[in-house]
Amino acid sequence: MFSFLKPLIFGLDPEVAHDLAIKSLKINVIPEDFFKVENEKMLETTFLKHKIKNPIGMAAGFDKSAEVFNSLFQLGFGIVEVGTITPKKQLGNPKPRIFRLEEDEALINRLGFNNDGLEVVTKRLEKGKLNKQGILGINVGPNYNSDSFESDFLKCISHLIKLSLADYITINISSPNTENLRDFHDESKLETLMKEVNKLKKKLKSESTPIFLKVSPDIKDHSVEKISGLIIDQNIDGLILTNTTNLCRSSLKSSNKNQVGGLSGKPLRELSNEMISKFYKKLRGKAYIIGVGGVDSGKSAFEKISSGANAIQLYTGMIYKGPGIVKQIKKDLISILRQQKIKNIEDAVGINS
Repeated sequence: MFSFLKPLIFGLDPEVAHDLAIKSLKINVIPEDFFKVENEKMLETTFLKHKIKNPIGMAAGFDKSAEVFNSLFQLGFGIVEVGTITPKKQLGNPKPRIFRLEEDEALINRLGFNNDGLEVVTKRLEKGKLNKQGILGINVGPNYNSDSFESDFLKCISHLIKLSLADYITINISSPNTENLRDFHDESKLETLMKEVNKLKKKLKSESTPIFLKVSPDIKDHSVEKISGLIIDQNIDGLILTNTTNLCRSSLKSSNKNQVGGLSGKPLRELSNEMISKFYKKLRGKAYIIGVGGVDSGKSAFEKISSGANAIQLYTGMIYKGPGIVKQIKKDLISILRQQKIKNIEDAVGINS
């Protein structure tokens, strides 16, 4: 069905097509059984002490304001991350701000954290949390005009902890579309932020709330080492590797390749795999890793898992392959596991690093 509709969908402005996808998911007419495959037990995994049906996740950026997270679970995702959520409602950057690079199976976006704001989003999360069928992550960031990005992070985290809404909270320090946000990759600045987060968790008597960091793929090796050390020292629970990139443009074919914004999709695949492997070698199981970037098949998912990711996320892959992508990835992964005589997907984590 998607292959038939794709030319029509790609004839629309990307943001109009996205809004149409959100509205379609709200209707939610396709039964969950349609997305199941044989031998799914091989993909069951334990993540944050929860047993989930598979380690395939929807990345933040698709369901920015937590409108359809339960519908996404019904498509087969084991993990859904909503957001990025900011304290106040934010319209984002001027349009147009999403660009398809069809020849490269990629997107460039400069959305700028457009979302309905913390208060509205948390009401939706409270309403839908009882029906969720997997791990729910909530990605938080600052308003672009905030006097203090650190205060915005803490306000979001505090609110979400008090309401017990998230299985994990992601601190997004890596979007290229909010000026100065990536400064938090500086070791001293990141250490100060994480110390404040840990103080807040202690004050709220919620030391067990998992905190993840979403990291840029554009950092250098010395930053990998410093961030890894900080993750261990500050008891950060996990990493999301990676956000979109400002690099990787020279080999692109599309006329949109020089648009300002973060590049996602297939061109990011190898860069994020390398980043996963580098952090896995430093951390060796001391923090969870979610691999993101160029996942559009079981092969690309397995590359990330075998590089050291405990789970994977996708977004651009679904834009190009449609809502059946999770079902196909599950089939492909099960086939790969059988070929390599691996009993369960957990046993594949890091085998090629």
